[in-house]
Amino acid sequence: SLAGSWRCVAWDMPGYGASRPGPVPLTFTALADAAADLLDTLGATAVPVVGLSMGGMIALHLALRYPGRVSSLALLDTSPAFGLDGTTDPGAWAALRLGPLERGETPADMAPRVLRSVAGPQAPEAVITEAVAAMARIPSSGLAAAVRCLPSHDVRDRLGEIGCPTLVVVGELDAETPPAYSLHLANGIPGAGYAEIPGAGHLSNLEAPDEVNALLAGFLSTTTLSTD
Repeated sequence: SLAGSWRCVAWDMPGYGASRPGPVPLTFTALADAAADLLDTLGATAVPVVGLSMGGMIALHLALRYPGRVSSLALLDTSPAFGLDGTTDPGAWAALRLGPLERGETPADMAPRVLRSVAGPQAPEAVITEAVAAMARIPSSGLAAAVRCLPSHDVRDRLGEIGCPTLVVVGELDAETPPAYSLHLANGIPGAGYAEIPGAGHLSNLEAPDEVNALLAGFLSTTTLSTD
């Protein structure tokens, strides 16, 4: 939907899809470095960056570690810190997700129940099917590395350092990273915009693509030059 006006590039992060594994243990610093390496490969100096969920966390680390490489930032259904509500035990959270992998389940096996649990109640079956196909591309080792990495995320005390234009978007019914998490981001990042997608859960880009793409297009049109 955005490719008519912008060059759009999606990545497989280290350990996902067709990408080689990252370092062990995987860190957000390493993920930010990998994203910057991708920009080098593309010959891009500074770009608009869009990240959803853990991708939004990586985008935050990229913007903080390489501020000159991020011209604008769109953060979808994400959080400034793991377990922001203070009720999630990192060890128990990781064990719940690593246990099935250690018992031999694959991300493809886990995908239907995981993605149904984070999608909004109105999400069509086609949305679940598309998300399942994406999760099925993740090797077990890559998902395990990401699970071990994710609890280390916390940039709450650095949000004020983000100087690029920023848009924060969240599904109204996102129970995984609720609107309160996104409001924390929007309130902490200077000048950030904020929008909620009615009826959408954690997969807002799939559950409400027209609404999300319209928000992104409007944001990008004010912060970047189109390619046409």
